[in-house]
Order: sequence, then C-alpha cells, then structure tokens
Amino acid sequence: MDASFGDVGEGPPSAIARWSSTVSRRFQHYLDKSTPHYLGRWLGFAVLASIYVVRVYYLQGFYIVSYGLGIYILNLLIGFLSPQVDPEMEGPTLPTKGSDEFKPFVRRLPEFKFWYSLTKAFVIAFAMTFSSIFDVPVFWPILLFYWIVLFVLTMKRQILHMIKYKYVPFSVGKQRYSGKKPTAEKASLSRD
Repeated sequence: MDASFGDVGEGPPSAIARWSSTVSRRFQHYLDKSTPHYLGRWLGFAVLASIYVVRVYYLQGFYIVSYGLGIYILNLLIGFLSPQVDPEMEGPTLPTKGSDEFKPFVRRLPEFKFWYSLTKAFVIAFAMTFSSIFDVPVFWPILLFYWIVLFVLTMKRQILHMIKYKYVPFSVGKQRYSGKKPTAEKASLSRD
C-alpha cells in the first residue's frame, strides 16, 4: 500500500484536538466580548502588571526577564504611537494645510492589539519567574539605567517625528464634529 502525505490527518479528530478547538473558540469569544470594554481591560492589565512587579520585588531577581519585558514594551509603544503609513517613506499623508483633506490618524499597532500583546508579555514574564533558569544574576541598576537611556532617546526621536509630520496619536484635545448646532433663534423657540 502506498501511503502519501494527503492521507495523514484524515481520520476522526482526536479528543485533544476537539478540546483544543473548543478552548480556542471560547477564548476568542471572550476576547471579542472584551473589545469594547477598554477601561476594564486596562484595569485588569494594571492589576496583572502590579502582581508581576510585586513578585519580582519580593523575589529580588529575574531582572533579565524584566529588562527583556521593558524592551518589548518599548517596541510596542513605538508601534502604538506610529502612524500606519510612515510619512518618511511614503510622503506626508496627514493634512498640512487647512485646505487639505482630513485623514484620521491610523495607528500601526491598534489599541486592542497593543493591550493584548502587553497582557501576553506580562503573563509570559510572570510564568518565567517560576523557573530558576531565568534568574540570571546581574547588576540591575545598570540595566535600569540603560533602559531609561533607550526610552528617552527613542521617545525623543518619536516626538520629533510627530512634530515634523504634524500628527498627534491621541484624540485628547482634537476637534470633533458634533453636527449642526442650533442657532440662537431656534434655541429660544425651543425654550418657549
């Protein structure tokens, strides 16, 4: 009998595969339901991050894991603050004059993916604190100083990029269209 690669996996799905599929669908369902609840998601993340920080402080170790986590957070933050289309590569796409067409700021890394990636990173880092393999002895003040220098230089470059191409990645202070406002005559008539 000639066995080919197409025959592999054509049998009934195993119990593990069915269970894995069910868990995956259920997890995705809860993720989808959490999407509009950004305050709750971020509060949950703050609790998770606090537990991680307390654990690292209590254990007085795992500084390499925390440093790697910090570098990853910095990388995610850059993606969160950057536009999807880089104006340095493709030219300015945001309006520079009052007569230009308005194009909304679209992030390279959307808020939900930013939150989800941060949460996964903290869960993985927290799990790593249960294995002594990752507790490499280092002089943590040097790592902290190096991370702060990296953060300051990276954020300086990002802020200069924002100023040069005139974009603000946050909606705080931006004008919003709220429809036509009633004129003074209509407002006085509606009160009567």
